[in-house]
Amino acid sequence: MTKRKLIEVALPLEAINKESAREKSIRHGHPSTLHLWWARRPLAAARAVLFAQLVDDPSSRPEEFPTEEAQRAERERLHGIIERLVVWENVRDEKLLAEAHAEIVKSAPKDDDGNPVLPKILDPFAGGGTIPLEAQRLGLEAHASDLNPVAVLINKALIEIPPKFAGMKPVHRDDKGGLLADDRAFWKGAEGLAADVRAYGQWMRDEAEKRIGHLYPRATLPDGSKATVIAWIWARTVTCPNPACGIEMPLVRSWWLGKKKGKEAYVVPTVVADPSHKSGRRVEFTIGHDVAHAPTRDGDGTMHGRTGGVCVSCSTAVSTEYIRDHGRQGKVGQTLMATVAEGNRQRVYLAPTAEHIRAADVSKPTEVPSGEVATNPRWFSPPAYGLTQFADLFTNRQLTALTTFSDLVAEARDRVLDDAAATGMPNGAPLADGGTNAQAYADAVATYLACVIGRLTDYMSSLTTWASNPQMEILRNLFARQAIPMAWDYAEGNPFADKSGSVAKMVEAVAKPLEYIPASPSGTANQADAAARSFANLVVSTDPPYYDNIGYSDLSDFFYVWLRRSLRPVLPGLFSTMLVPKAEELVANPYRHDGKAGAERFFEDGFRDVFAHARGSASSSYPMTVYYAFKQSETDGAGEASTGWETLLEGMIRGGWEITSTWPLRSERGGRMISVGTNALASSIVLSLRPRPASSSTTDRRGFIAALEAELPDALRKLQQGAIAPVDLPQAAIGPGMAVFSRFAGVLEPDGSKMTVRSALARINEILDQVLSDQEGDYKPDTRFAITWYRLHGYEPGKSGEAENVATARAVVLSDLARSGILTHRGGIVQLISPSDLTGDYDPATDHHISVWEVLQHLIQVLERDGIAPVGDLLRAALDRPAADIDADEVKELAHLLFRIAEANGWTKDALSFNTLVTSWPEIVDVARQAPALAPSTQGAFSFDSED
Repeated sequence: MTKRKLIEVALPLEAINKESAREKSIRHGHPSTLHLWWARRPLAAARAVLFAQLVDDPSSRPEEFPTEEAQRAERERLHGIIERLVVWENVRDEKLLAEAHAEIVKSAPKDDDGNPVLPKILDPFAGGGTIPLEAQRLGLEAHASDLNPVAVLINKALIEIPPKFAGMKPVHRDDKGGLLADDRAFWKGAEGLAADVRAYGQWMRDEAEKRIGHLYPRATLPDGSKATVIAWIWARTVTCPNPACGIEMPLVRSWWLGKKKGKEAYVVPTVVADPSHKSGRRVEFTIGHDVAHAPTRDGDGTMHGRTGGVCVSCSTAVSTEYIRDHGRQGKVGQTLMATVAEGNRQRVYLAPTAEHIRAADVSKPTEVPSGEVATNPRWFSPPAYGLTQFADLFTNRQLTALTTFSDLVAEARDRVLDDAAATGMPNGAPLADGGTNAQAYADAVATYLACVIGRLTDYMSSLTTWASNPQMEILRNLFARQAIPMAWDYAEGNPFADKSGSVAKMVEAVAKPLEYIPASPSGTANQADAAARSFANLVVSTDPPYYDNIGYSDLSDFFYVWLRRSLRPVLPGLFSTMLVPKAEELVANPYRHDGKAGAERFFEDGFRDVFAHARGSASSSYPMTVYYAFKQSETDGAGEASTGWETLLEGMIRGGWEITSTWPLRSERGGRMISVGTNALASSIVLSLRPRPASSSTTDRRGFIAALEAELPDALRKLQQGAIAPVDLPQAAIGPGMAVFSRFAGVLEPDGSKMTVRSALARINEILDQVLSDQEGDYKPDTRFAITWYRLHGYEPGKSGEAENVATARAVVLSDLARSGILTHRGGIVQLISPSDLTGDYDPATDHHISVWEVLQHLIQVLERDGIAPVGDLLRAALDRPAADIDADEVKELAHLLFRIAEANGWTKDALSFNTLVTSWPEIVDVARQAPALAPSTQGAFSFDSED
């Protein structure tokens, strides 16, 4: 019998989303710092999804959990594990991870001898490696594949290489040639490997400084002392088109350098006479600090977006096309505007000097990476300005530094090999051939050092800019978004400065994650086309590319050309091509597939092929999980709204899959309520799917709707019990609805045609509204009246005659409702009392006319005024009444219902209040559970398990 997994029933979604959002601010030890990749899935989400995908839902084990109450209590226990698992600080909690692994083992199928057969996890679109890494963290064998060699390299560095050398001591020597001074007896996981990456990375830095350090001179401060330069700020220049001017005009986005209060700094351009220039004049730059004369806004430079720029001397407008033409002819120059030096706990901004201008005037190295930048203007603007080769994206000094560091990777590898041999380690086979001894270890360290070079390129190009915001004044990396944009004023960092963008920072960013990754069990990462690789005996969890959101192959060429220069001898199979393979990449690129229509056909056909191929050997014991990156609605040929979401569902169903759940994932807390009143989807969605049996029958529209009406109420109740946010409920409810739709071979419309996904989604939403409305019948008459009146008027006034009719239909009296504190009734006007109108001295123990409606309003009022703890105390007091008039679940379900009403009417403030209460519910209940102890009858209202 197929057992339903936890992900197919309920998830603690708010906890997952909360930690996924918080993770974005974490860098210390996070694997994302090892090497840049675009649109990584949060570790917290991947860890939670994998656990829920592999663990049985209690309803599938009725012999252990025979009642709904017992199942709910067990489900809450499993949710508690997830809520702890997703917290970043727990990623190295071995006891917790062992507890989670034990649950996976308990749910695993058994072999003929009764032993559990643990699942092996595959991500065929592995990208940045989040899913395979989290599978490994849960104690499972992980398999990753991707067509992109940069992605494969990242996955090798995360899941394949560390287990080969887990527990190994570092091999590097101290300054006297002896063994490492920190020669402790036990090195956990990949800590020894991390120590060697740091040591040989430091050696590379020091050796490079000996060779090219003179290209990065120190700055002279106003007091005559010397200071290390952090960066040089340059501006590109073109000749002013005004014949009467002809100056070399700087192209500058912003004159600002630093905006910290009291320490403001900005560039001041001044036109001065200079006979050595063709025009007889030039622009001289000094540093200003007087706020009264500072630029009025951040973009107040000479460049005005896409419209072009203006000459700083004569104010002549300069078109974008004029600048592009200069670029294509190689006539764009550059001029130094400022030097940023290290000061006493602050940046010191200095005017340009001849010494620093000369230091940057170096010849281009003879051997630089070759390769053309893609010309898709959506992602790549530099080619339009003549920067067509990857080498064009760097200054000559940067090319000199990067080629020097690249060459040193090979030299560092030789040193590692000698040091490893000196410890007695056998030579063995290279890493590419599966070796685990000295040669392979030297290759492994070289691989991580090459990642250091990859990270450096993100901070060491002529497209890197300077951040002048008050929080930090640092180099801003090139890939702030998923594109290579043009930069007019750029910051050239000092790789030896030990500040942002330096070698030291990059080495630590690569080494630190190695201390946080599990380094066991074994993992494999291979370059493979997802449509051709084997899925046999593997459980799939994957985050495939979506349409044309990101041009992975074109973007990753930026890193590939440098990684290939360092690692082709180490991983020859992975770096055999000049650039990243592109023809089979599953991205809807109109520049590669004959326009938009051809690109969409290519993507949709390829997507279906992959998942139809996976369907042929899919595991029957576990669902597959697929992440979907939301793409907004578009318009089809008939002028009707269509979405990629529908296309995805249609492709899955046609590929033979049954969709068993859909869960909205959010990692942007700031815009959490943007969906209120707009029906916007989450930033991404994860689906669980199972193979649809070949024997599945068809049904008609009536049969489909009957099945929805029978199954959605119970599924909705489980979703609400899982503390799902009201804003996410409609999207999550699609899961059980699509589970009904996709289990049939087809749903036939009255005309004999098959029902489309779009039509099915409309029916699901109709039933969802009906189910939520039916929940009104669970409430007592006073609350039912308030719900109906809120639907009609919100918290605004209405006429008492209309209110009398509504009250009569629900067998309540308006004067009683007024005395009970639900509404006011005076002068022929009836108005619900809103949370903001409440006094704040409410005591449920003395309320003789208490209602679920009234308790909800007071909870919202206290939450918005005082926070979680007082709300928990208030909820406890309401539940602790001797008659147990109030049920906690009813309060939460009422908030769900009212959110739906508020959202439909565009009452955003109300919707936010209801949503916030539900998302805070787990914490509120935790407080309510605390002393004073609850009476046994009240525990039933909470649905507490006897073990709580």
